[in-house]
Amino acid sequence: MISYARLDLSIPIETWQTEIDALPGKWTTHFNYKHFEGEWTVLALRSPGGRSDQIIPDLMQQEDYADTSLLQYCPSIKTWLNLLQCPLMSVRLLNLKSKSVIKEHRDHELSFESGEARLHIPIFTNRYVEFYVNDVLLKMKEGECWYVNVNLPHRVANNGDTERIHLVVDCTVNDWLKDLFARSECTYVVRADSNQDVIKIIRELRIQNTSTSNHLADQLEKDV
Repeated sequence: MISYARLDLSIPIETWQTEIDALPGKWTTHFNYKHFEGEWTVLALRSPGGRSDQIIPDLMQQEDYADTSLLQYCPSIKTWLNLLQCPLMSVRLLNLKSKSVIKEHRDHELSFESGEARLHIPIFTNRYVEFYVNDVLLKMKEGECWYVNVNLPHRVANNGDTERIHLVVDCTVNDWLKDLFARSECTYVVRADSNQDVIKIIRELRIQNTSTSNHLADQLEKDV
């Protein structure tokens, strides 16, 4: 299972920064009030129904994802999004203000292996931002594109004096995206719960103590 990856994608970061500085939209407080302290705000560039006030990334009703009116003010970002040859879902700007914290949490079933990848592109950041995934500190630089397995425990702290703004893109995994991951720097994690399940099965097979159950247990032990 992939924990995180730095993807091989080029981004015109200075142009993006200029576009974000000029955005007319009003930032909305993130809906997960229990998950943060300080200020964490959102602008929707693509959402269910294409509504700029719809900051929840998941489809709540029978509405397709569509660009919001704010995306027209970001032509460079829109051009880049069109280069992604995979189905796009939510696209948001997430602003974690100075001295603010996103508490450790998990976004269940949101991972590459589950068929949905969340990409993070730091547009504005600083060296005092701490982004941990599964207790590993990620050093994300402006203009880089990262995949983060948010099904794993993750947390963020902006200890700097400036805002941290990421473009966050949720997309569906297809062959093009799989090929991109294959060409990129990926870090993997072994699921501990999977090993525990196998050990439990082995123990039950040993209790049966038949030639068949012992043979199956021998085979499983090779993979633990």
